[in-house]
Amino acid sequence: MRVLLADDHTLVRAGIRRIIEAFPDMEVVAEARDGREAVDLVALHRPDVAIVDLSMPVQDGFAVTRQIRAQYPGTAVVIMSMHTDTGYVRQAMNCGALGFVVKEAAPAELELALHAAVVGQTFLSPKVSGRMMNAVLRREPGDRLGELSPRQREILARLGRGQSTKEIAADLEISVKTVETHRARMMETLGMRRGTDLVRFAIENRLEIER
Repeated sequence: MRVLLADDHTLVRAGIRRIIEAFPDMEVVAEARDGREAVDLVALHRPDVAIVDLSMPVQDGFAVTRQIRAQYPGTAVVIMSMHTDTGYVRQAMNCGALGFVVKEAAPAELELALHAAVVGQTFLSPKVSGRMMNAVLRREPGDRLGELSPRQREILARLGRGQSTKEIAADLEISVKTVETHRARMMETLGMRRGTDLVRFAIENRLEIER
């Protein structure tokens, strides 16, 4: 199995490389320091699997995953991240990742994730899979907060404070369209039909703006 590593920390890449090359029939064919380089190296080497960190310069792991899956479908993507929030996991899966492994996981989890991804199957570290299952089983909207990404919760908190879409976009230095997209996705996740429901939900749950 041919593997590409994408992480902006040299020591992290070195550690993961040693782990992978200790697995039978696996080799690391390239290492990327940022998102753009990751996509370029996938185009050059066409690995079986790309291990992608979520927090990288130039392009984050979500954007990299979407691009790889769209342009190079023969390469599966496994996310390796320090984040365990279900919002991150859900977004990674929506972008096309087949695996999500937390960085504190045992090497055996990474090996299982790589073998699963290369045959088109999904693997989640037990630390996040349990949370994902709980999120699916919960029915109350307030319990679904864990399904929202940190950015979505930030926007939701600001809606609860009475901020308009334009004010939120300006404060967070993102486009109005991005805020509107997040609103639409939050309404879908929380099972709401009107924007006013989001505002009421934020107020009822006393969401705080992260600082």
